[in-house]
Amino acid sequence: MSDLQRSFAKAQLNRIPPEPIIFDEHEEEQDDISSLRATSPNDSSSSASSASSTGTIVPSPSRNLFERPKASAIKSRSAPLPWQDFFAQDLHFPNSQHPDLIHHAYLTPPSSNGPLIVTHHGAGSSGLSFAAFFSELGSLLPTAGILSLDARSHGYTTSPPSLPLDLTLATLATDLHFILTSTATHLSWPKLPDILLLGHSLGGAVVTQVAHQRLLGSSLLAYGVLDVVEGSAMDALQSMESYLSTRPRAFPSLASGIEWHIRSRTIRNSSSARVSVPPLLQLAQTSAGQEQYLWRTDLDATKPFWENWFVGLSKKFLEARGGKLLLLAGTDRLDKELMIGQMQGKYQLQVFPEAGHFVHEDLPAKTANVVADFYRRNERGSLVLPPKVDELIRQGKVKAAQAT
Repeated sequence: MSDLQRSFAKAQLNRIPPEPIIFDEHEEEQDDISSLRATSPNDSSSSASSASSTGTIVPSPSRNLFERPKASAIKSRSAPLPWQDFFAQDLHFPNSQHPDLIHHAYLTPPSSNGPLIVTHHGAGSSGLSFAAFFSELGSLLPTAGILSLDARSHGYTTSPPSLPLDLTLATLATDLHFILTSTATHLSWPKLPDILLLGHSLGGAVVTQVAHQRLLGSSLLAYGVLDVVEGSAMDALQSMESYLSTRPRAFPSLASGIEWHIRSRTIRNSSSARVSVPPLLQLAQTSAGQEQYLWRTDLDATKPFWENWFVGLSKKFLEARGGKLLLLAGTDRLDKELMIGQMQGKYQLQVFPEAGHFVHEDLPAKTANVVADFYRRNERGSLVLPPKVDELIRQGKVKAAQAT
């Protein structure tokens, strides 16, 4: 072979790409930790580190991009976070009618003349489902406070076994009002601050009931409902029992419970799941003496109340006084009554199609931005209209002749 032929062959060989790295897809699926990461833009560990972006990274000798994460790294992403990282204090109030029923809530008081955001979680959840949301909201509304309660038979609100389960909408609305007024007494407030109610799923029905009954009087500025409307909620009840039958009945640890919520995409933000999931579970022992974590709330037992929560929700939502926000994970959830109301401009609609049912947990930063803007549009004095001519005439500031 001549020198010319050798140089030509060498040049051609240099153009051949190296052999691709081959992965065992089955092993990757088993050990993949990407499903443990938050898939929401609020979590910096989401899309930025997905497999689709690794082609743009040049590995250094000290970093192996394809090295499997150690078990400790996986555990850290499902380790519980304490509520103290998100709220200033927690409160306990004995019920006025049933002293053995102890209501529990998380509180960060408002400062100066700031508003108080009162939140109510959905069925089976707890007040800590709003922890990550409030962490984001604090930077947008620095003077705002939040009161996030645990409903009866949820979270750390404790009920005596002798007290019959009562989760009717009227009872839950009364509980919310009681916790709020008890908080005001505890903090020696001369009057309630401006209130913005925010409820997710079942909680959306509760805050709507409170607004419709005008339990908070003039203190209520506005209310928001997260991912629940009457039509789709009633339809979803038919598949609720099927969903409950597929849930694990117990977990060997809190970390495994958090991991299940993330892997099943029930909650798509790992940071939120780490603080919101632990109060959903309680430690118990098997007959063999082994420790396990069981669901704190028996959702099967709440079945008699399901229809009561959502019947008439759309009508009450549109009729109640105050600014109205409806934040959904998809426009398909709108029923006819709400579609008409939305076209008439009766409420603010925001849709996050990239979120799941727990929109405030999946996208806490985006939800906080929407809620902050919603508050600013409804706060007292945010819009000052000039006085009407007839009012000026009555005050003697303008003569009738000048007005014409």
